[in-house]
Amino acid sequence: MILSPSLLSADFAHLADELAALEAAGITWLHLDIMDGAFAPNITFGPPLLQAMRPLSNLFFDVHLMVEDPARYIGDFRAAGADMLVIHAEADKHPQRTLTAIRSLGCKSGLALNPGTDVGAVRWLAADIDMLVLMSVNPGFSGQAFLPATYEKIRAARSMLDENGGANVLIQVDGGVSPENAPHLVDAGAEVLVSGSAFFTHKPYEQRIAAFMAASAGRERRPAEEAMQRRKTALDGGTLLC
Repeated sequence: MILSPSLLSADFAHLADELAALEAAGITWLHLDIMDGAFAPNITFGPPLLQAMRPLSNLFFDVHLMVEDPARYIGDFRAAGADMLVIHAEADKHPQRTLTAIRSLGCKSGLALNPGTDVGAVRWLAADIDMLVLMSVNPGFSGQAFLPATYEKIRAARSMLDENGGANVLIQVDGGVSPENAPHLVDAGAEVLVSGSAFFTHKPYEQRIAAFMAASAGRERRPAEEAMQRRKTALDGGTLLC
């Protein structure tokens, strides 16, 4: 299982310290929610923040574009340092074209679905994505309650992907994720978990990571999960635990 803490819940007054603390604790991914105030009822940040953070961190930047017409921004976010760009099926008129463009930039591609969007929307796009993101809350704000219907949606998504050429596609769950529901999410088929307030408000980070990682104890990693778990730059010459 890969844990991708959501930057929105970090201490923005001390971001450099937060990045260093995450890496020191063993985190390898960082989830960055980009909101435009249109697709999601909130405004967060843009490429300049990623560009400022990139030289300070070797974390895998998992960039979630919760914006209208995301194709307009993929070049800017890739140039700023994104390692993966996730677009919403509901926000793009031509998602296959945009996903192909993301990969052409040398970036991993992902597709996100809101809680009310059926997994069938991904059926013909399985070959174009590296990760499917299932929103377990409605986009916009941190701290929302997890939607229990997500468990069955994960199972349906895993089955659909496996049957349509997406066996190597990772499933990420985003929203209301905690150590309490993490075991159930992993059992259902999730490989990447995003956590904001349930992670950042519980220090030290090493202990919080251990609480999340207990969810995947004894579980064999999928090949795609193993590959994506490595750092973008192999400073330590190997893989980390989360």
